[in-house]
Amino acid sequence: MRVDRERQLTSRIISSLLLSALFGCLCASLATAQNRATGSIKGKVRVESGGAGTKEGVKVVARQGDDDVAETTTNRKGEFVLGNLKPGVYAVVFRPGQGSVIIDNVEVQAGKTRSLRERTLPVDIGSIAFVRGSVFNAAGLSVAGARVELSRLEADGRARSIGGYVTNNLGEFAFRVPPTVAKYRVTVRNSGGGTPVSKDVEVDGAYVYRVALSLPAATSRAGQ
Repeated sequence: MRVDRERQLTSRIISSLLLSALFGCLCASLATAQNRATGSIKGKVRVESGGAGTKEGVKVVARQGDDDVAETTTNRKGEFVLGNLKPGVYAVVFRPGQGSVIIDNVEVQAGKTRSLRERTLPVDIGSIAFVRGSVFNAAGLSVAGARVELSRLEADGRARSIGGYVTNNLGEFAFRVPPTVAKYRVTVRNSGGGTPVSKDVEVDGAYVYRVALSLPAATSRAGQ
């Protein structure tokens, strides 16, 4: 009798373990199926604040129509993930404080993660965009006193002058432009003469756009 009871107890324990294992496999299968049926959006942001800028705690929302369907906040590195999103097209809304920046037409596919390029959000968010940068000489040193000009490239190919800026003692410059979609050309001219150096910048919202310009050895003049 005692042997039979022990066998029955052992059988029950084995049955319980098998059921637990089966339940675990079922849950894992359901989770995998759910992951394959949904997608996610990930990215990284920082908020311009004079110094290195803040990264943590920026509110990020995935929106469809008038509905906020997912929400998260950035971590210490400025990274975020919006998960469990049904396939479709979303708007991603960044809310670092007052105001917001919206990226439209972000498509999510089942079983995939959509990666967004890193964004720098200005302090006066939603109202203006910044084109900022630095000028260097051939040795990689910053160039002070260099003349930097900004032009807007029109649809017909013409470059319309927006304004000029003389780099500070760190070789830096900054322009404010409307946050509407447009293409700009940044050109540096050194007082020592030589061929100008240009780079094009595409503005598509109220962000900070950075550009580095390097002068050839024949025209460079180190500021520090």
